[in-house]
Amino acid sequence: MCYHTGSPSKSDLKNKYPKKKVVYELDKEIFHVSGFTRPFLPVTLNKNADTIESARWKLIPFWVKSEEDAAKYANTLNAEGESIFEKASYKNYINSNRGLLYVTGFYEPHQVKGSKQTDNYFIYAPEKKILTLGIVYADFLDQQTGETYPTFSIITTPANPLLEEIHNVKKRMPLIIPEEKQDEWLFADSKERIQNLIKPYEGELGSHQVYRVTAARNEDTNIPEIQNPI
Repeated sequence: MCYHTGSPSKSDLKNKYPKKKVVYELDKEIFHVSGFTRPFLPVTLNKNADTIESARWKLIPFWVKSEEDAAKYANTLNAEGESIFEKASYKNYINSNRGLLYVTGFYEPHQVKGSKQTDNYFIYAPEKKILTLGIVYADFLDQQTGETYPTFSIITTPANPLLEEIHNVKKRMPLIIPEEKQDEWLFADSKERIQNLIKPYEGELGSHQVYRVTAARNEDTNIPEIQNPI
């Protein structure tokens, strides 16, 4: 499952998307971030489709009332595309609340026969171009503080041939939205159209083995070398 990613800087996003208003503030690249730390990452939400802003990884549905409860809520870092219209955490949002997460790539495990630990691979677009992953989002209101911010889950699909080989146990991959399908994904107006876009990626991807990434503190692994092949 997609629990670890890299993220482009504010400057990179401005250069890639000059027609969008970039209010995402972090002007340095993230080389590795774990979803388990609930980071704020750059997204475009369909309610504000001309903007790149910050949203927090891990969708928090409307019935969660406080930040303390949000931290303990079930693992909603990923949303399975095949069941997203039925699962309680997502069914109220998938029809209307969709977006794009901007990444430089993502990390997936590979199970080696006879080993208890997995190898890790970094997957990326050719020439390390920015990828956009399909997300479902919900605005979380902390009723104790009044703070509101968007939260999201990365949607997943069955693996394509490359990810079947890498992610060889669960055989899943994040939903990658090709550049030419971004508007269609944001503005699809029926269940059928949305479902037609939730499918394994057919474009070209690069990959190589990297040092093991974990859910540990991000500063331990947020270094350029973490993406180097071994």
